[in-house]
Amino acid sequence: MVMQFKKAERKQAKLRLGLTGPSGSGKTYSALLLAFELGQRVAVIDTENSSAALYAHLGEFESLELEAPYSPERFIEAIKTAEKAGFDVLIIDSLTHEWSGPGGCLEINELIAQTKFKGNTWSAWSETTPRHRKLLDTIVSSPMHIIVTLRSKTETVQGEGRKIIKLGMKSEQRDGFEYELTVVLDLTHDGHFATATKDRTGIFADKDPAAVSAETGRKLLRWLNSGAAPAPQTQPEQAIISGPSPHQVVLFKRCESAILESEDLDDLSTKRERLADLLSQGKLTDGQVNELRQLIDARLSELVPSFEESPI
Repeated sequence: MVMQFKKAERKQAKLRLGLTGPSGSGKTYSALLLAFELGQRVAVIDTENSSAALYAHLGEFESLELEAPYSPERFIEAIKTAEKAGFDVLIIDSLTHEWSGPGGCLEINELIAQTKFKGNTWSAWSETTPRHRKLLDTIVSSPMHIIVTLRSKTETVQGEGRKIIKLGMKSEQRDGFEYELTVVLDLTHDGHFATATKDRTGIFADKDPAAVSAETGRKLLRWLNSGAAPAPQTQPEQAIISGPSPHQVVLFKRCESAILESEDLDDLSTKRERLADLLSQGKLTDGQVNELRQLIDARLSELVPSFEESPI
């Protein structure tokens, strides 16, 4: 088969949005405002002591109260349950628990280190990372719009007139998590203003910080639906027989070689981010992307020196 370039075309997509901020910055409220504009049936995975229920007056939604342990597998099960129920939009409030909550990845890794790797927390990530990665893959490949909230570590400073201001610092999730999202909005405690720290849509480019509103949701939905309609899905029987196309096989081999040859951590992180685009454009299959992500994880483990520290 002869290689052939064709015009790039943005397809219609499902939203992957992150809302970060300190406690009290309006993450849950903002997530619901957006969700009601994105679809008719809204679900919330609530790990915040039923905080979403406080906003039941905003519109109709269904909630699943998820309790500890907050392992990646429990979040995956909850997401799959929402998919089977036919929801249009899912809010995960908050995904921070999967990382630093009771029974989350940090605790899981510490337990694995103590029981299997003689206390070597770095080596333990070889088992913890694939479990975390599977959750991210589940979010990326979901047929629903997904909004996740993330707690930020908070710093308190004194503003003008000795007013005390809470500032959201780094979000509590694994480094690089934002690569998987379409948009990341950082919310402030004072005024609930949102600033885009990542934006693939261009909606928030060169815009001053502003509060999230229903209109924000409508703008996002217009952008998501403005791409070309996705190609009809292949029947399962046909997909099994045909497998990846020749173009996908060639590109997969090129990506595989590039990953194996790379010795730069930043370059490998960039390649991981690019995989989401290749999947959405149909240039690689789900299986190929998952295999390449696992290869990048393995390559990163080879390149990073083994020492007694967590990679956070």
